[in-house]
Amino acid sequence: MGRYEFSSLAARNDIEAEKPWSERRVPTTLYELLSDTVSKFATRDALSFQIESGPTDKKETLTWQELHDKSVQTANLFRSLGVGQGDVVAYVLPNSNETVMTLLGGAINGIVAPINPLLEPEQIASILRETGAKVVVTLQGFPKTDVAQKVHTALEDAPDVKHVLEIDLNRYLTPPKKWIVPLIRPKVQPKHSAKVQNFNKAIASQPKTLTFEDEKIDRVAAYFHTGGTTGMPKVAQHKYSGIIYNGWLGANLLFDETDVLICPLPLFHVFAVHVVFMAVMTSGAHVVFPTPAGYRGDGVFDNFWKLIERYGVTFVITVPTAISALMQRKVDADVSTLKVAFSGSSPLPRELFNRFEKATDVKIVEGYGLTEATCLVSCNPTDGVKKIGSVGIPFPYTDVKIYDCGADGTINKECGVDEVGEICVSNPGVYVGKTYTEEAKNKGLVAGDKYLRTGDLGRIDEDGYLWITGRAKDIIIRGGHNIDPAEIEEVLAGHDAVAFVGAIGQPDAVAGELPCVFVELVAGASVTEDELMAYAKERITERAAVPKYIEIVDELPKTAVGKVFKPDLRKSSIIRVYNAALSEAGHKAEVVEVVEDKKRGLVAKIEAKGDVDRAAVDKTLGEFTRPFDWIN
Repeated sequence: MGRYEFSSLAARNDIEAEKPWSERRVPTTLYELLSDTVSKFATRDALSFQIESGPTDKKETLTWQELHDKSVQTANLFRSLGVGQGDVVAYVLPNSNETVMTLLGGAINGIVAPINPLLEPEQIASILRETGAKVVVTLQGFPKTDVAQKVHTALEDAPDVKHVLEIDLNRYLTPPKKWIVPLIRPKVQPKHSAKVQNFNKAIASQPKTLTFEDEKIDRVAAYFHTGGTTGMPKVAQHKYSGIIYNGWLGANLLFDETDVLICPLPLFHVFAVHVVFMAVMTSGAHVVFPTPAGYRGDGVFDNFWKLIERYGVTFVITVPTAISALMQRKVDADVSTLKVAFSGSSPLPRELFNRFEKATDVKIVEGYGLTEATCLVSCNPTDGVKKIGSVGIPFPYTDVKIYDCGADGTINKECGVDEVGEICVSNPGVYVGKTYTEEAKNKGLVAGDKYLRTGDLGRIDEDGYLWITGRAKDIIIRGGHNIDPAEIEEVLAGHDAVAFVGAIGQPDAVAGELPCVFVELVAGASVTEDELMAYAKERITERAAVPKYIEIVDELPKTAVGKVFKPDLRKSSIIRVYNAALSEAGHKAEVVEVVEDKKRGLVAKIEAKGDVDRAAVDKTLGEFTRPFDWIN
């Protein structure tokens, strides 16, 4: 499959001008897409998984024909369990070949709902109830993970679930570990009424051709939860058309059947599912998933370069936190096959970009997307100028506008070049007016009559590049995970000594942002910051949301109506974090203020306090994503 040149706004416009999206000959359904790929690349490798991270550890590779057959068997199994076209199969799984089979089988048969296995039981139960899932696919009890225990607990509060299919990861191990697991496997005693079966045994008896008609209609085929790792997440609806559009982009702009991707990202997230796997399936390429936990897996960072050599990887799929960890390891293998690293989920610090490029001689392409748009919106051109810090050029058939919007979505005006406003998106992945399953949560999400309001603030420069300058929403993005500050604030507001709370994301060189909290006490009350931290740790169930810093202040800044004014809190945290980094590095410079810039958002102003190596200071602060300027 030939690739289009994606080098500039003009090249992108040429792709659109060739023919409208409605005239592109793309499949209507996922089964049609899978069948088309098998007809071209049946014997080529499609999918590889290894449970351990070593470069010689056991792996299981499926060809496109084998993946087709197993996915069809999975779809037939779900239909035999009473799951129809409008019904839901949820999975709560780490990565494995069975996870991909469940993803495809669920979406071919009905609606598939991936769920983050790191969530707590009450959150898993909430998503199961909201989606009305009839079948859940999860792990059989396995050492060093509590996924099975959490899911069976959640099922006690999800009465619509009638069947549970369990995957036993032990089949991927080799002796002696394979012999030991049955002896130490945690016992899970279900207290719900759903029938429990072994996944692989159940699909083995199913035929390898569909037992039902694949109706050629564009319909909702996936539910992805969003709204963070805390609270009760919202559920976004994804249609075949949006999923196939994301796959078309990857296959036509990024890679072809000769490419090999390594994707240590979780298959409950749109990045791994739509941006990576659907593009792999469209192109006929080969994707490698190392360990169930991906980048979090034991030894993955230590063995990463060797895995690239083992598989002849050409594309790395990554996030800034992973790049940071990789740059702490020596490139100790032949990575000459590597062509591109695609980074998403959160902004990439300039210094990290430069360090990776120098170590690997490989360019990083930064992209932008969101769950509500079925993911992809823009990326830096693969064949052209990459503006570090921007999220690149909108993809073909994606219309991005910068609007000044009213609360109900009324467009007050369209912003000009480099003028900051709310990023609004229209493309085949936007399900206009029906973004979420809950109707109430769709109110005010549409600008005009077709643009999804992202909640992100940004600008478009004279070359058509999109820059994110802030968020209209207060979401904290920690290493690509969204955290709702309201959940942190609610917990700390429950302390008797606390009057007001403001939670924000403070800059971090590794995670991008970390939860940070400012607290105003009740008059006359007494409590220490350590005591508040202990209180938060005890009551915030999601580890990622526990604050890394708590500061008690005399009075929080507030708006005229008494709401905590968070821009001032963000300025304070930038000054504190940046000055700590400068001090630790021994630089005679400090941030004296943070100002709001119309184009760049919050900008730190640095002042020299003696003889200072400005290049070294730039390198230190380049580890963070927020911009800075010298003032003398």
